[in-house]
Amino acid sequence: MTDAFEKDPLVLFMPSGKRGRFPVGTPVLEAARQLGVYVESVCGGRATCGRCQVEVQEGHFAKHGISSSNDHISPVGPKEERYDRVRGLPEGRRLSCSATVQGDLVIDVPQDTVVNAQVVRKAASDRVIERNAAVQLCYVEVDEPDMHKPLGDLDRMKVMLEKDWGWKNLLIANHLIPDVQKILRKGEWGVTAAIHRDMDSSRPFIVSLWPGLKNEAYGIACDIGSTTIAMHLVSLLSGRIVASSGASNPQIRFGEDLMSRVSYVMMNPDGREAMTKAVREAINDLIGKVCAEGEVDRHDILDCVFVANPIMHHLFLGIDPTELGQAPFALAVSGALQYWAHEIDLDINRGARVYMLPCIAGHVGADAAGATLSEGPYRQDKMMLLVDVGTNAEIILGNRERVVAASSPTGPAFEGAEISGGQRAAPGAIERVRIDPVTLEPKYRVIGIEKWSDEEGFEEEAAKIGVTGICGSAIIEVVAEMYLAGVISEDGVVDGAMAEKSPRIIANNRTFSYLLRDGEPRITVTQNDIRAIQLAKAALYAGIKLLMEKQGVDKVDTIRFAGAFGSFIDPKYAMVLGLIPDCDLAEVKAVGNAAGTGALMALLNRDHRREIEQTVTRIDKIETALEPHFQQLFIDAMAMPNKVDPFPELSKVVTLPEKKAVNQDGGEDGGRRRRRSRG
Repeated sequence: MTDAFEKDPLVLFMPSGKRGRFPVGTPVLEAARQLGVYVESVCGGRATCGRCQVEVQEGHFAKHGISSSNDHISPVGPKEERYDRVRGLPEGRRLSCSATVQGDLVIDVPQDTVVNAQVVRKAASDRVIERNAAVQLCYVEVDEPDMHKPLGDLDRMKVMLEKDWGWKNLLIANHLIPDVQKILRKGEWGVTAAIHRDMDSSRPFIVSLWPGLKNEAYGIACDIGSTTIAMHLVSLLSGRIVASSGASNPQIRFGEDLMSRVSYVMMNPDGREAMTKAVREAINDLIGKVCAEGEVDRHDILDCVFVANPIMHHLFLGIDPTELGQAPFALAVSGALQYWAHEIDLDINRGARVYMLPCIAGHVGADAAGATLSEGPYRQDKMMLLVDVGTNAEIILGNRERVVAASSPTGPAFEGAEISGGQRAAPGAIERVRIDPVTLEPKYRVIGIEKWSDEEGFEEEAAKIGVTGICGSAIIEVVAEMYLAGVISEDGVVDGAMAEKSPRIIANNRTFSYLLRDGEPRITVTQNDIRAIQLAKAALYAGIKLLMEKQGVDKVDTIRFAGAFGSFIDPKYAMVLGLIPDCDLAEVKAVGNAAGTGALMALLNRDHRREIEQTVTRIDKIETALEPHFQQLFIDAMAMPNKVDPFPELSKVVTLPEKKAVNQDGGEDGGRRRRRSRG
């Protein structure tokens, strides 16, 4: 044996980077398990499930000090040959349950290991989540009954699950007990058990059984928003996202925003039951949709993770949210929760479990906890601002030293409500706006049309799809562009004197509007529209500023926009408007549905559940309504970008107008600032 083998071989697993030394002859799967590398195996090392495929990387890896070769792994044996003959093994792949360590190895654990299943990856999250799911599939072969050994069929199955897989003190879902004998005999004494164990200290539970070898199980990660419900269907064995979809929250018919839904519950005796039923039906419909797309039987779903804001959280679980509608905004329960799926009317496997992330505080919910888990401000050295903009904005600010959180009632203006031409983002909605600072002529883009409005062929395409209104991202841009072009003052008043410069400035009694589109429909931005945006953005900025004061900082290092709406906000215009504080624009990024990504992380790795459960207890919640300084911060934030705060980083890329005040009649008032009521 060469010098390289005088000590146990070094095995490095990628992409996790975990490494360790193991005696020659150690199965690669065993090495992975000892290092905590997630390599799935359903069949218990019988080389029948094919879930444990790995690849050997050949070459000298100087960074790791390893020379890896296919000569350093055992030759293909009879079990692998049989599997390849029956089911096919891709070139270069080995079954880690059969292959053994013979020398130094770099082992790649493919992220696409899915056997006998055609799946489609949806754009949801491209991050690699190390898998340690709460559900594991275990195949065992059970001894047949023996008159001399009167142990029951279920008990003999438990014996084999302990012998082959190490499961002790197993519980079993009661609904399975009457079917155990039938399942064992149908599988000719071979059976696959789905075993659920969330916490290491809890007893494991047999939640489902199948005759023979079962090779796949699924979970769902779901974000219940006040406007939209977003869902991922995921393979629990490979971590692959099989399908993703979304649907409108049907509770909108009971109230546009959260407080109106609480009011509906308070004023209608059956209001809570009606809204709970509506959201559960919508979730079941969405489960059907993702299962159809992924060609998955919904009864193969064994685990679910949900996130939601506090009121959606309570209504989904059938809890009266009335106390959240009034101070002190008390949650019925704030910790993480677990249910049997059938207890909350989910039409999936009867043994499926449901995990609900913890809420942070009265109006900072499990969705904010999911976003916090996803983006990890508590893992950063930099001061990170995480903002989820919705009808109720949730704000997280912090680093590894301390994290603070608040909610801010921005209202539905950013989603198009309270805006004269406003609508939700859909084909036909204006989504981008630019205004020429000299002529004040606009150009815009419409969802569903690639061309800008000033490009040839736009009107022909617009005639087909229809221009129907203006959505949230464009509302932010048009108000910011009006400010940059001098159409409105820093106080948000439309300058009536501009009417002499452009026919786009239109008089409306004592106020003025800006004509964005002179077509059908005619879309204008009114003084009331601007006021609604100012009120919303001031509420958000004041909440952020309050958290900055609590942290003792006058600037943030990095900003993350979460949520569907945040994905479409242009950071530059958000800063011009004064929606967010000054920051290097390169450090302002949209992170999509971070709450949904957090749910996905908790679904695929139960360690993430413990991580966020511990983290939320260390987050300091600030109640903005109780802070005496909040009102002044709000007043200052009504101006664009802000009455008192400087924006040096923004000024590097945008020329901000000189400050001028305009009176309510649209004329200049000599620079004096007047307090104004809402439009």
